[in-house]
Amino acid sequence: MSDLSQARTFDEFMEGIWRQNPVFVMVLGMCPTLAVTVSAVNAVSMGLATMFVLVCSCGLVSLMRNIVPKEVRIATYIVIIATFVTVVDYVIQAVSLAVYDALGAFIQLIVVNCIILGRAEAHASKHPPLVAMVNALGMSLGFVIGLLALGAVREVLGAGTLFGFSLFGADFQPWVVMVLPPGGFIVLGAWLLLFSALKRRQEARLAAQGGGHGA
Repeated sequence: MSDLSQARTFDEFMEGIWRQNPVFVMVLGMCPTLAVTVSAVNAVSMGLATMFVLVCSCGLVSLMRNIVPKEVRIATYIVIIATFVTVVDYVIQAVSLAVYDALGAFIQLIVVNCIILGRAEAHASKHPPLVAMVNALGMSLGFVIGLLALGAVREVLGAGTLFGFSLFGADFQPWVVMVLPPGGFIVLGAWLLLFSALKRRQEARLAAQGGGHGA
């Protein structure tokens, strides 16, 4: 693999982790993001389930991109995505009924997650399988990071635990609001505010460096 090809592959992978993070930049998939992130375990489980569906469906869509008629491409993508969602649904149910019950209907709703359908239409249908799957892996990893960032904060503040392990002892008074729907909006807003501040600081630094070079 040439240096240019490696650089392109790395760029495709990093796109979804930072520049187009589906949670903190594109603000997509908010339904599961806010609903299942009451704990870090639920967040990681939903993120990994979405990762499997996204990577596999993008790979298959890319393989079929030249044989699927344009008139039925969206319907075909939905069938492909639904097939992998069904696989994930049965696997989670077999591995852990507790996680399956916690995630509830949001496993099936992966079918209509705009992150997956958007990647299939905007990227996988226009690129070869390896590039499509690397991009999907980066995008889904960004989604996992976003879910974990919310789930960890909500679990720590709302239950005093992280991945089920107690952090503060029996005297800790949990912030009950964090495990309720408003807590999801509060934590998401705080993370978005942080990333917005970091972005403005970076832009200001780049502008100052540009002004210094211009002088």
